[in-house]
Amino acid sequence: MTPDLFLLLAAALFAVGLYGALSQQSVVMIMMGLELMINGVIVAAASFWYFVAPAQPDGQVLVLVVISAMTVEMAMGFAVVTLLFRAKDADTTDMAAELRR
Repeated sequence: MTPDLFLLLAAALFAVGLYGALSQQSVVMIMMGLELMINGVIVAAASFWYFVAPAQPDGQVLVLVVISAMTVEMAMGFAVVTLLFRAKDADTTDMAAELRR
């Protein structure tokens, strides 16, 4: 395994996530795109840790903290989307923007 493969995978995940986040109007699909982008960053960070300083555990701790924070963030996001859908039947960003009025 070379770092190039991991960085290529990370770039592909980030690119697919960016396309998904920018091209979709559904809030859930935008959140899934953001999730893919964060996963790409995590893969890149983990590969840098693995190839630069594999003996030190701080890279593993950083990855675990980021994954934990990402999990909480996505759970809160899906809870807000579920609440919006139940209250106002809004599931796209255009419908959610009209909730201010």
